[in-house]
Amino acid sequence: MSLTDRINQDIKQAMLAKQEAKLRGLRAIKSALLLAKTEKGATEDINEETEIKVLQKLVKQRKESADIYEAQNRPDLYQIEKEEMEVIEAYLPKQMDKAEIEVFIKDVISRVGATSVKDMGKVMGTANKELAGKADGKTISEVVKQLLA
Repeated sequence: MSLTDRINQDIKQAMLAKQEAKLRGLRAIKSALLLAKTEKGATEDINEETEIKVLQKLVKQRKESADIYEAQNRPDLYQIEKEEMEVIEAYLPKQMDKAEIEVFIKDVISRVGATSVKDMGKVMGTANKELAGKADGKTISEVVKQLLA
């Protein structure tokens, strides 16, 4: 079952169960996937990698908005963004924790032959390709800087 089919099924279930927060998150996913399909130059169907990128973008947007609302002391809007973010994250692959990322990055550093911060680009390029969807780019970058420093 494709992600789009799963989302449509879950939207129906959320409507029947009257789960407003889940419904908002699912509709945001459906909308973003539809936009990705109809984007200029896009093929008929989008692949799993593109779906993950779309979901990660949605989570990042919600996180940034939630941080802004929290800073502005708007708990009502913060809660909405937080709920939607949790719904969207449920459709992403399990994220690696920092310790797992660190082990993986050490392996990449040895494979690439990186010795200093100057080699960060090589390490980041390889790590981002191999960890796509499994880890946040910001976290990967922090770990790489820490290990190459």
